[in-house]
Amino acid sequence: MRIRRAGSSCAVLFALLVFTRPARAQSRGWRELWDGKDFAGWEHVGPGRFVIEDGLLKTEGGMGLLWYTREKFGACVIRTVYKTGKKDDNSGVFIRIPEPPSEPWMPVNKGYEVQIDDAEDDYHITGVLYSLTKALAKPGKTGEWNTMDIRLDGPRTIVVLNGVEVTDFSEGGPVPPKRKGYEPDRGPRPNYGYIGLQNHAGSDTVYFKEVAVRPLSKAD
Repeated sequence: MRIRRAGSSCAVLFALLVFTRPARAQSRGWRELWDGKDFAGWEHVGPGRFVIEDGLLKTEGGMGLLWYTREKFGACVIRTVYKTGKKDDNSGVFIRIPEPPSEPWMPVNKGYEVQIDDAEDDYHITGVLYSLTKALAKPGKTGEWNTMDIRLDGPRTIVVLNGVEVTDFSEGGPVPPKRKGYEPDRGPRPNYGYIGLQNHAGSDTVYFKEVAVRPLSKAD
């Protein structure tokens, strides 16, 4: 098994994945942003790294961010297919990042993190905009593949997890005050921005099998 890293030049041998990996989706209208082979078009900032194991992205250490460099996204649906091993495995999908990040905290405070963590409260659980929105449902599945669709429609963000809506937020809507230093600054985010995947900490391991995008359609 060959392993490649983002954010490190060291080669380390890992045990073969115990998870069975489904085939990559080839749905009409979706464009893959990650090819399952290398890090072309992606860069890593901050501590930790991502590695590629058996055609999957795997988080290691952190807190860092693997971000897509080639374009900003808006008026689209972003899809990630991911798996956690335990309920408190932590990661996130970042959206609406206004400029290329040189460190991992600017995206926290200037973009939005769509949370991945099945063990937290209603404002910090999978599918919410971290600490800003309250979960409408909790359909995350620990130990199974999850499909997260993030719809960016102007100032509106809708998150659907495993076919169930978790978040529907528009810029200017009410949000709770910032209570912890690591929570994001409050304030507006741009309609278009870069996206990224978070590697959170050494105890958190999350696998990503697919990162794809499609433009909004009339059906959306």
